[in-house]
Amino acid sequence: MARVTLDSVARHASVSTQTVSNVINAPHRVRPETLARVQAAIKELNYRPNQASRTLRTRRSRLIGARIEPVRDGVNGAVLAQFLQSLTARTQEAGYRIVVFTATDDDHECSLYEQLLDDHDLDAFVLHATHAGDRRTAWLTERRVPFVTFGRPWGAESEAAHGWVDVDGAQGTLAATRHLIESGHRRIAFLGWPEGPQGAEVGDDRRSGWSALLAVSGLDVPAGYDMGVPDGLDTGRTAAAAMLDLPGPPTAIVCASDSLALGAWTEITARGLRPGVDVAVVGFDDSPAAAVVGLSSVAQPYDEAAAACLRMLQELLATPEPPDVPPTPILLPPRLVVRASG
Repeated sequence: MARVTLDSVARHASVSTQTVSNVINAPHRVRPETLARVQAAIKELNYRPNQASRTLRTRRSRLIGARIEPVRDGVNGAVLAQFLQSLTARTQEAGYRIVVFTATDDDHECSLYEQLLDDHDLDAFVLHATHAGDRRTAWLTERRVPFVTFGRPWGAESEAAHGWVDVDGAQGTLAATRHLIESGHRRIAFLGWPEGPQGAEVGDDRRSGWSALLAVSGLDVPAGYDMGVPDGLDTGRTAAAAMLDLPGPPTAIVCASDSLALGAWTEITARGLRPGVDVAVVGFDDSPAAAVVGLSSVAQPYDEAAAACLRMLQELLATPEPPDVPPTPILLPPRLVVRASG
């Protein structure tokens, strides 16, 4: 059987070889109807691009680096894994491969960037867990290495010249609080993360949706109704216990994460109370554990975020030099998933 070539696909799809090349290397440049026709021809003919030739021609390795996180308490880490799974599937469909690594902090991650660029000539990186004073984005920008972030710039980096995709955390907790108000709750607490540590900006963003809606709804926030603790099941349970011991305990708790919410769930049930009946609780991230126990949670659109990150990278990699104007930022809306807990 004759080897299927770029010319074979072009003839089958009635397009030029350059169009087929664009479909493979820069699909954002191709009209949707043409893209679909060429992709169908590639699949029908079982065409496989010669990676070695492509690398020599484009000077691209088609390798993208991304950090993975350890799974902590069965929830944290598993949440990011959903994004990385979608990113891996999306990049694989586009002819790229994800190179994963672990790092302990910003400096360690930057040292790994240098090693990966030297050893494997990676094309780009996808970062996550952005925060104020993020040294990783500065390191990559100074060296003109293409990258996008899943997470917006924070603090002084709010005007940073790089592409980013994020989920509107404030909109998510606002939706959760609105649902609880419409369900008849008037004593609604928030269980989030403490101020100060790296990544606290995400927690502040999620807290703001809750506080803003309570303010416009004329609902009070008594002392002890707004707590910040390190993320985790045990800390969530301890904080929920303190809330439930208040003279006027909340009838609903909005949480900044599923870990905190599941900790609150554990304390509620340990007291013989019923989540969603006696005390409502809503988490954030819609982890697999939330679905198992029936925890209401705010779902992040991981697949949509992964697709948007890949499109940005393809735009950056389509030119030999980083553009003067970064890709337009994308802020995606989350979705409230209501289950038995309220």
